[in-house]
Amino acid sequence: MSQECTHDCSSCSSDCASRETQQTDFRAKPHQLSNIKKIIGVVSGKGGVGKSIVTSMLAVLANRSGLKAAILDADITGPSIPKAFGIKTKATGSEMGILPVSSKTGIEIMSVNLLLEDETDPVVWRGPVIAGTVKQFYTDVIWNDIDVMFIDMPPGTGDVPLTVFQSLPIDGIVIVASPQQLVGMIVEKAVKMAELMNIPVIGLVENMSYVVCPDCKKPYHVFGESRIDEIAKKFGVNSVAKLPIDPKLAAACDAGLIELFSGDWLNGIYETIVEL
Repeated sequence: MSQECTHDCSSCSSDCASRETQQTDFRAKPHQLSNIKKIIGVVSGKGGVGKSIVTSMLAVLANRSGLKAAILDADITGPSIPKAFGIKTKATGSEMGILPVSSKTGIEIMSVNLLLEDETDPVVWRGPVIAGTVKQFYTDVIWNDIDVMFIDMPPGTGDVPLTVFQSLPIDGIVIVASPQQLVGMIVEKAVKMAELMNIPVIGLVENMSYVVCPDCKKPYHVFGESRIDEIAKKFGVNSVAKLPIDPKLAAACDAGLIELFSGDWLNGIYETIVEL
């Protein structure tokens, strides 16, 4: 160390033993009028496993418990959150920023479908543009005072999940899967990605886990026996949920009435989130 050391390593070219490592924080800052306490990502290794419905149900549970909940729909090319909540109005804004749309019970939602002229218009963008849009949904939207924000991520481990993990202060993720062995392999990829990014896995949700016979009430595993407990044990995940094939849930989403769902399947995972 030089006798004239000022301890400001950023302006010093000396390679001394006491040199302090400078850490760069690439995380984006939310809008200056936003106050977001916790952020939970909902991810899946592949599409079509029910990630959006799990996101919606977790936000509804948070809202029912008295927390101010929000959903950032990061699935830009396949947004379905507004449909599940029956939202038809468009997002508005001013020179200050973009305002999210509130659901019937007060859940704040931002999705690309709230910006399109027609909800069926395709979003034909390349990966970097999509990732940038997701980041702007965090930095340019005035989220007000939010207790917990759920991010509905696109499937896979590509640009958008990587951008979210690196740029946003994620407190934990919930991974959604279905029972097939192939999906189980992809779940492990998602878990390992979270490990690489040092983000804790809060819980695993197995959607379409079984169907209950309306006559005898016996559960049948139509897509094969569950492997979710085995995967959870392998990676030390303590909270597991199994969602049945329930026509009422599908009907609620189609009708935009997910806020009216009844069922305690996700209560355990939600309680784990509350413990944060």
